[in-house]
Amino acid sequence: MQHLKDFFYNLFVESGLSETVSSYLNMLVLAALLLIVLFIADLIARKILVRAFHSFAGRSKTHFDDLLVEHKAPNYIAHLVPLLITLELFPIVFSDFPNFEAPVEKLIKIYGILLFIWILRSVLKTFETYIKTIPRLKDKPIDSYIQVVMLFMWVVGVGFAFVVITNISIWKFFTTLGAASAVLLLIFKDTILGFVASIQVAVNDTIRIGDWITMEKYGADGDVIEINLSTVQVQNFDKTITNIPTYALISDAFKNWRGMSQSGGRRIKRSIVIKASSVCYLSDERIETLKGIQLISDYLTDRQSSIKEFNQKHNIDKSLLINGRNLTNLGVFRKYVQSYIENHPAINKDMTIMIRQLAPSSQGIPLEIYAFSSDKRWENYEYIIADIFDHSLAAVPYFDLKVFELSIGPDHETA
Repeated sequence: MQHLKDFFYNLFVESGLSETVSSYLNMLVLAALLLIVLFIADLIARKILVRAFHSFAGRSKTHFDDLLVEHKAPNYIAHLVPLLITLELFPIVFSDFPNFEAPVEKLIKIYGILLFIWILRSVLKTFETYIKTIPRLKDKPIDSYIQVVMLFMWVVGVGFAFVVITNISIWKFFTTLGAASAVLLLIFKDTILGFVASIQVAVNDTIRIGDWITMEKYGADGDVIEINLSTVQVQNFDKTITNIPTYALISDAFKNWRGMSQSGGRRIKRSIVIKASSVCYLSDERIETLKGIQLISDYLTDRQSSIKEFNQKHNIDKSLLINGRNLTNLGVFRKYVQSYIENHPAINKDMTIMIRQLAPSSQGIPLEIYAFSSDKRWENYEYIIADIFDHSLAAVPYFDLKVFELSIGPDHETA
């Protein structure tokens, strides 16, 4: 390069140009040649390095090197070759112009810092993607930790760039930075809170990627698709995306449905409201009619025999049904629903099955079905509920009961 510098300078001088003009033209020509050399060197380095990485990744058993290629780490590393060439040759290009040399040198060093950060970023993104391919780690908030490292990396990089521009000591810069820590804490408050929240979420295992959560304050009801330093992304069931501040997961209440997903069933908890005025005792004739319902035939026979034995033993006057022990249409209907649920193929028989009567209200008597469906998928779960309540509602009239239904108008019977 030194020989070329003298060659072009002497050529311009011999052509009759002044020394000043010859010096400027010499610098421009050398700068152009340097750019051409850098372009060719970068092209060759990228081809060689990327091809070598592809070849190595194809032979290796690990998936990490494939991800390095995917995140273009070899491309960024290849840029180091022209950078090193530039650092070696640019002093020759600007040797006659020391006023230009210092600013250009600073720009090259800043570019080197940014390139180094970009290489580290590519490696970190590769590591982040690789961690998510490990089954026991893929639901952990790895994004938060990667973002913290990248944030620290950028702070250090900006610090070094500032030192290069101002020519002050790196230790002096970070000492000054420490003095301004109160301001930085205020600026990065959300980031710091998010980082602390990410650690607590990971340690306490309160939330994972893939969990179904409900957080009414933020209108979130769906699956967690990403946990990063500042936000948790939830894809709602209508396919909209809700962003929740990460620190809100430790400061606000939310519901995580993971326990249901990992259990043997999904809870069904819904009521049929029976009109209180339709509840009555059952006569022997009515009981005999209800024995035609196969699910409760044996139950009615046993209960009828037991009640008759009790009433006879205690000399109960049965001229009025209210005397002694009796069966009611609501109680028999409750037993029928219980038997129906216990025999339903979509209900988990190993979990709680309960048909319970809740406290009467102004609307009537709620009869609650409490059970767990074996299929936890939302669409199938709703189908199972609909099937159970379709049947139960249709069965109500067979027991001379009525379902509460609010009716308004002169032509309608009021509740």
